[in-house]
Amino acid sequence: MKLSKVDLSSLIAIAHSEGYLQLLLDRGNELEFVEIPAPIQAYEGLQDLNEIIASPALPPQQELMPMLSVNSSMAASIGYDKNEQLLQVEFHNGAVYQYSGVEAETWEDLHDADSIGRYYNHEIKGRYECDRIDNTEYFDDCCD
Repeated sequence: MKLSKVDLSSLIAIAHSEGYLQLLLDRGNELEFVEIPAPIQAYEGLQDLNEIIASPALPPQQELMPMLSVNSSMAASIGYDKNEQLLQVEFHNGAVYQYSGVEAETWEDLHDADSIGRYYNHEIKGRYECDRIDNTEYFDDCCD
């Protein structure tokens, strides 16, 4: 058996109709509808996967949020929950941190920054309460 890493963070919804698996993907600034020939079992398998992912493996305040891949030497992806004012940063080594009390304007500035790493180091690191939400043993100083 060969395993492959799969990132489903941009998958918003799935459906199945007339032999096609239908996917709605979030492409950042637009949504994309994709149809792939597939048996109904593929759809049912994705529904099962969704139930497994949705089961509460982490406490509610530490659930993973949808992430956007970024072009940065520091971060692999970033995400933001406007209602909770939570910023989430996934570093290239897989370490994931959540920063609380982050204003929407700060998120927008980070997202739009020419250098995500520079903005993070100057405006986020050490300025917000931070929790590591994975068990990777790297970047212990990200919250300092």
